[in-house]
Amino acid sequence: MGFSLEELGPWFASILAGLLGLLIGSFLNVVIYRMPKMMERQWAQECAELGGSPPESLETFNLLAPRSRCSSCGHLIRWYENIPVLSYIFLRGRCSACAAPYGVRYPLVEAVTGALFFFCAWRWGWTLTALAWCGFSAALLTLAMIDWDTTLLPDDITLPLLWAGLLSAALQWNPIVTLPEALWGAVAGYLSLWLVYWAFKLVTGKEGMGYGDFKLFAALGAWFGWSALIPIILMASIIGAVIGIAMKFTSGLREGGYLPFGPFLAGAGFTAMIFGPQSILQFVGL
Repeated sequence: MGFSLEELGPWFASILAGLLGLLIGSFLNVVIYRMPKMMERQWAQECAELGGSPPESLETFNLLAPRSRCSSCGHLIRWYENIPVLSYIFLRGRCSACAAPYGVRYPLVEAVTGALFFFCAWRWGWTLTALAWCGFSAALLTLAMIDWDTTLLPDDITLPLLWAGLLSAALQWNPIVTLPEALWGAVAGYLSLWLVYWAFKLVTGKEGMGYGDFKLFAALGAWFGWSALIPIILMASIIGAVIGIAMKFTSGLREGGYLPFGPFLAGAGFTAMIFGPQSILQFVGL
């Protein structure tokens, strides 16, 4: 007789998904670090070609090669030094060769990804819906971290996230929205921030946000529907205001006093996923 994972109970499926999330989180750390550098290399190559210079012969650098190594001494990270969270604890957050400290963000990204995957499996069971929201979580977390580091929101992630939202609605993997709601959510999400961008630029002559924010908001509209856009933008503004004020008082703001908006949109997206868009309106008293 066969059996399904559902027969083993929600805890088993959730724990298994959480362990998978830890592994995915380890890969997300690679994406967060390497994708912006890959984009910079591509831009440099394109500029050289436009300038008539021959393309440089560069070492292969992508999400798979070269192998991960210590940024201080070049020590190659062995497989047992790359076990999510555990290796960081056993190595006490330091390189085994030169004892240079590793950033605590690496295990945090792994742990947060594991927690998000655990939540998705716990809420939606061992289903395609849970798989879809796990993918949503991984992409959104990656975008938030890349934008925080570099103020970039790569099209290679935002656009697939948008299309995945529409596809999930079309295949009924996402019970939150219908396909028309997802479609108009994507349209309204993009156009709303596009209009704000141009209104701000016409009034001040400055750019208040980047085009990546439009695409990310469109993706959130595709996942949650047009009716969730106001709650999401309200929550993103609240999160941004709280963090901005805290960083101002702690002198943590960057030069120019700006903060990327993508991480706050991502935070609002996670809030909507976990508690529901309507809970955001209740939180702000609407």
